Amino acid sequence: MSHLGLQPIGRARRELLDEASWRRQREAMAERDAQLAARREEVAAGWGDKYVQRVHAKGKMTTRERLAALVDPGSPVREVGTFVNWGERFGKLASPAAGVVTAFCQVEGRWVMVIANDNTVASGSWWPRTPEKIQRAQEMALRLRLPVIYLVDCSGLFLPEQRRSFPGRYGAGHIFARNSHLSAAGVPQVAGVFGDCIAGGGYMPIISDRVYMTEQAYMVIAGAALIKGAKSEQLSSLDIGGPEVHVHQSGCADVRVPEDATALACLRAEIARLPATAAPYYRGDQDPAAPRFAADELAGLFPADHRMTYSAEQVLARLLDRSLFWEIAPEVGREMIVGVGLVSGLPMGLVINRQGLLDDPDHRDAQRAGGILYRDGIAKVAAFSRACNDDGIPLVWLQDISGFDIGVEAERQGLLGYGSSLIYTNSTNQTPMFTVLLRRASGAGYYAMAGMPYEPVVQLSTPITRLSVMEGRTLAIAAYRTRLDDDFEIATDDPEERREIERGMRDTEQRIEEDMDPYVAAARQDTDEIVPLAEVRQWLELFAEASYQSIGYRRIKNRRIWSLHDLESLLRGAGRTGR
Repeated sequence: MSHLGLQPIGRARRELLDEASWRRQREAMAERDAQLAARREEVAAGWGDKYVQRVHAKGKMTTRERLAALVDPGSPVREVGTFVNWGERFGKLASPAAGVVTAFCQVEGRWVMVIANDNTVASGSWWPRTPEKIQRAQEMALRLRLPVIYLVDCSGLFLPEQRRSFPGRYGAGHIFARNSHLSAAGVPQVAGVFGDCIAGGGYMPIISDRVYMTEQAYMVIAGAALIKGAKSEQLSSLDIGGPEVHVHQSGCADVRVPEDATALACLRAEIARLPATAAPYYRGDQDPAAPRFAADELAGLFPADHRMTYSAEQVLARLLDRSLFWEIAPEVGREMIVGVGLVSGLPMGLVINRQGLLDDPDHRDAQRAGGILYRDGIAKVAAFSRACNDDGIPLVWLQDISGFDIGVEAERQGLLGYGSSLIYTNSTNQTPMFTVLLRRASGAGYYAMAGMPYEPVVQLSTPITRLSVMEGRTLAIAAYRTRLDDDFEIATDDPEERREIERGMRDTEQRIEEDMDPYVAAARQDTDEIVPLAEVRQWLELFAEASYQSIGYRRIKNRRIWSLHDLESLLRGAGRTGR
């Protein structure tokens, strides 16, 4: 039983699509990926070269230069929250990435969370949604017990917008509460202070285990200008809270270093002191391996038209090591695929919606649509989710869902009850859960499959994700239902009224379509990051390695005693008896 029942899945791309269809879908996705890359580059530029030059003139690195120097050479930087505040203006100003970089990075071979104020955007000020973005990164680190590195260069709140970032449950002060929660959980926190750290920026590093200050850095509750106005004292901010004060007098910082590069080297040395990752231990004899079918083929397997289908099995085949998968209960609730595969040699549970038309088990010679939750599929997913949680297996939810089944029969079968069981399970699981919105994420199905309200550690979208209660056309029909006949045609003979209804339905549909843009969701923090389909496998590698890096805070069972083995055996037995 210690061996997984892994079986080969997937077929070569040429057996799935003719060359013309492949090229057409690949080109359509390439346009979306190019737009994503261009927008990422725009965000990374901050406020532009002028502000980069200002930072360099002070003898400092920009935040992204610090990040590049901090991480292991050649290792990936997986940013989250790139598009927070995307497209939003504050007066005449924009706040690219809300003025802070948050990213999963590798330092000394360990995954860490880096939180770094962007000193090219209003001197690293906190804008509306900056506190929430920082807290979200802290939450990810807490859930995975990843060390946190703060690169602090922050002049406090962007005061003209203080009402939107200072008060409230997730206002700026909650960052320090998160610092405290991380400390209470024993999660290592180290900080480098590189420049202006005023008010909240001064508090941000204080609860860290180790604090390094450069000669240009200062931490103050109030800066020199405010003190001059309040007390008529002629002082510089360095006089008030520089390294001479906080390293040698107050003890609020530990080490004084000359400049950025030395501070970054010291932060790397601190991480090197920590225990190495436990991932090799949990791999056992399983070495990491690439999928048999190239992961970048996903970009051409998804139709450009969201109404067209694709094979969920082929998606899994391009995400899992060696394209091997142990499917649990394949004959039950066939609209849902659940099972275990290896990612980077580590066991991961996976749930994905099967697409297309499927045989209806309740009605002979009938079919029903995939991408919808029906009774048996919900029960299977709930049981699988519980078993993964019991066994300590991290879970990945690959969503392409239109919602729950509806109608008289669905209510008679008790879908509300089955759905509440799944929601309860996903709300109380302790094992790390990650959600990827492959395409559609609609209605209560989005909730049930561990959407953002159910607090996955990370939720990703792709350039083709459509997150909404329902599609634009469907919602327009629902909104104007009282003015339509039974065939959903406009029920009036008055030409002017007809034009008014047509215009209203068209405007409603257009607005909903615009709201489903993944960049809109990312700007509001309704999703953590937008990633190309070709990069989903790389993100799954991060999820697996980060989930298995630490020890002693969650239960990861020996495979011989997995609940999943019991579940599979019971379901196999039920199948043999015809039940």
